Amino acid sequence: MAHLTNCDTRGGWMAFEDYVEDLWRNNTALAPSLSLSGLVHSLQVMATSSQASGSSAKPLQAQMTASGIPQAPFIEDVEKHLGGPEEDAGPHLEKFSEAMQKYKVMEEKTFRRRQAMEEKIPDIKKTLAMVKQLQAYKEQRKTMSTHFELADTLFAHASIEPVEEVNLWLGANVMLAYPLEEAVALLTANLLGAEKSLENILGDLDFLRDQITTMEVNTARVHNWDVKRRRELRLRSEQQGAGTKS
Repeated sequence: MAHLTNCDTRGGWMAFEDYVEDLWRNNTALAPSLSLSGLVHSLQVMATSSQASGSSAKPLQAQMTASGIPQAPFIEDVEKHLGGPEEDAGPHLEKFSEAMQKYKVMEEKTFRRRQAMEEKIPDIKKTLAMVKQLQAYKEQRKTMSTHFELADTLFAHASIEPVEEVNLWLGANVMLAYPLEEAVALLTANLLGAEKSLENILGDLDFLRDQITTMEVNTARVHNWDVKRRRELRLRSEQQGAGTKS
């Protein structure tokens, strides 16, 4: 066991709900109401209102990703969604703003996970290549010549005899010795898992951006509807006032 290398075998990732809940719980800058369950409830109300107004949207239970991210329903008929032409749009706009903030928190957290995974994958690849090289020298029964770093810009020459095992860092200050074949299998599985996780993370990022866009469109539609409604009310009031004077 002459060669030391390292890898992270923890694999997988926390359920989306858990790490978002933890983020909001520990972030004092965010309101306590910013919970994933609260977002789901808000969107359920929106979806129910949209369906009542004639939308063909499916039930919200079918509108969540495998990571548990709820889909934002699109408001087709603003007036029916709000409950009538006299309904105040203010509370609805506040809910939309809160939902967008929650989605952006999720997006930020998921983006950081993407960065971490993009740093992790090259490390696993380099470790796997090193173990495969040790395996090749073992099969050829040859001594491997290499250099290892003692300090910045200072390297020492080393000759490594064929080895049967390699030590892998598992994280949390834990190191285990693995036969070369098992180490290759473990690292290969970790690499496949990390690449799959990155693929899922990228999909979640795309999905979250779509939901943010949907909420922005909903907000704009409700705001424009409210501006138009207020203008019509003002004109009606002015006309009634003019009629009274005449």
